[in-house]
Amino acid sequence: MEQSLYTNALIHETSPYLLQHARNPVNWQPWGAKALDRAKAENKLLLISIGYSACHWCHVMEHESFEDLEVAQIMNEHFICIKVDREERPDVDHIYMTAVQLLTGRGGWPLNCIALPDGRPVWGGTYFQKTNWIQALEAVAKFYTENPTATLEYAEKLKDGIEQNSLFPISGDTNIVNPIALPFLLKKWENQFDTVHGGTKGAPKFMMPNNWQFLLRAGRQLQNEKIQKQVKLTLRKMAFGGLYDQAGGGFARYSTDEIWKVPHFEKMLYDNAQLLQLYSEAYKADPNPLYHQVVSETVDFLKRELLSPENGFYSALDADSEGEEGKFYTWTKPDLQGLLGSDFNLFSDYYNVNPLGYWEHNQYILMRTDDDLSFAGKHQIPVEDLRFKTNNWKQTLLKEREKRVRPGLDDKILASWNAMTISGLVCAFQAFGTPEYLELALSNARFLKQEMMTGERKIFRTYKNNQAKIDGFLEDYAFTIDAFSSIFESTGQKEWLDTAQQLTEFTFREFFDEQKSIFYFTANQQAELITRTIEIHDNVIPSSNSVMAKNLFRLSYLLDRPGYLETAQKMLSRVSKNIAEYPSGYSNWSQLMLNLTGNHFEVVITGANATNLLHQLQKHDLPEVIFCAGTAENNLPLLQHRFVSGKTLIYVCQDNSCQLPVETPEEALNLIRKN
Repeated sequence: MEQSLYTNALIHETSPYLLQHARNPVNWQPWGAKALDRAKAENKLLLISIGYSACHWCHVMEHESFEDLEVAQIMNEHFICIKVDREERPDVDHIYMTAVQLLTGRGGWPLNCIALPDGRPVWGGTYFQKTNWIQALEAVAKFYTENPTATLEYAEKLKDGIEQNSLFPISGDTNIVNPIALPFLLKKWENQFDTVHGGTKGAPKFMMPNNWQFLLRAGRQLQNEKIQKQVKLTLRKMAFGGLYDQAGGGFARYSTDEIWKVPHFEKMLYDNAQLLQLYSEAYKADPNPLYHQVVSETVDFLKRELLSPENGFYSALDADSEGEEGKFYTWTKPDLQGLLGSDFNLFSDYYNVNPLGYWEHNQYILMRTDDDLSFAGKHQIPVEDLRFKTNNWKQTLLKEREKRVRPGLDDKILASWNAMTISGLVCAFQAFGTPEYLELALSNARFLKQEMMTGERKIFRTYKNNQAKIDGFLEDYAFTIDAFSSIFESTGQKEWLDTAQQLTEFTFREFFDEQKSIFYFTANQQAELITRTIEIHDNVIPSSNSVMAKNLFRLSYLLDRPGYLETAQKMLSRVSKNIAEYPSGYSNWSQLMLNLTGNHFEVVITGANATNLLHQLQKHDLPEVIFCAGTAENNLPLLQHRFVSGKTLIYVCQDNSCQLPVETPEEALNLIRKN
């Protein structure tokens, strides 16, 4: 079939995922008032199909069904067909994913949901083979025509279920989890640990960076050796597996097996942004050269493959190239022998070009089993020589790989994912002191401010082709506030804290429910949805409410806003019961719990040398500290009346009370650790 014969309304969109479907014979419409109004006018059911550009099974269903004339004819006759990029419209995805989970007990992408003309869902599922898809479409269309009243009743019940699903996790409990209960919560985590391969038991294995961030801190704070050991094992195994791109840096989305060997090869910005932060924080606690290597190579990957000319970061790389999953990343033995010559045998041992690393069709996935020190000892070569060789091998493979057909690039720029990347880069700068990391973060932050925000501090969700569009969601605001606050904490540049405060006030006006003490995912003025959802569950990306609650905790001290702290405490109390029952689903909330139940400090640094001393202190593992530095007087509450001419002073404060100032980082560290 000549696809070029067909063009639908998606041709005017900027999302790569929507553009992939712009020449389907299906008469796709983008989500919006125009499509919804047309459905009402023609009394046709909506067929809402949701996916994203790096989704393998989305591509499969497109080729089997959406490019097929027979299927397209049925879809166009009976439905108003709407295509949604879940990364552009997580609000739409939340609602119809909840519907499909209620209907079928599971979810995933592609997500296909049929709804009444007003958007209330009546039927749904995920991937369908062509024959099953045709049968389902005809059956639903027939039922709607013959039983309109029953369909309406069913839709109303399902809408109630979606609303209940959105609201039921919010507990009325006003107590925060007691710190005494923490060891019991950690015991629940321990029961899930895979103590051989790292991570949690079973397959597939998702990295869940926020879970390990919480456990990294909790293990140290509670001196729980089992937790600390599991975090180290997991970070090592993830970095050694095929999940990590051994040649070019950066992580794939998840591992299909339990040993982190065979990834689903798509690479997402949000994973790599969070893993930058995780490995940087781990390095502060335990200066393992592997962690430094992972951060350095991941930043190189981001710069090389996801950085736009405007200093925004693109969203994702596809799993497929030339129609084959993983083809860009895997190697045959003859390929490697030709490239590496006499080094091939040593390379094979290092990267397991053997039965362990074998995948399929004579292809090998590069993965490691030994750290450099052990491997060098085994092969009786100096570790410096080994590292010199491995760097050369990587350069050789990267050069060769550049000749291959590249995976598809999703080149839209998303506000929240870019903000996560800023936070990851800032943390990497703190850990390693590499100026380039901070400069990258600042360049990206300036891009967000200039291109994706208005003067009124409204954020747009997505940017492409010099166009910012779609009103931002709570996650866009929450992660941007976090990013700009982190820049302030690492630079003392007050403009970023001022912007974070303005964004926070905007977020309260547009998203906050005073009665529930929680934020909606969509702003007040966002229409076209059957209900407003509330996101509290921490998943592969932490929930927007948990990020916002942590923001309020931090800003309450930086801006002297006790009301922010009170709101953060109320928000945590709303989910306290959930944390106790299912701790691994609330890891970011649990980090806030550690802030509120353990020792917490504000470290204030004033004077001409403040930034230098700040950077010396931030290299240390101090998750319980909020930093505020200034080289000159300004109106920030923490800095007022703290400057002494000719001196740079460090104040260690706790509960609005500061100890006598000291002049060296060592003295400040002693004061913190004494408490």
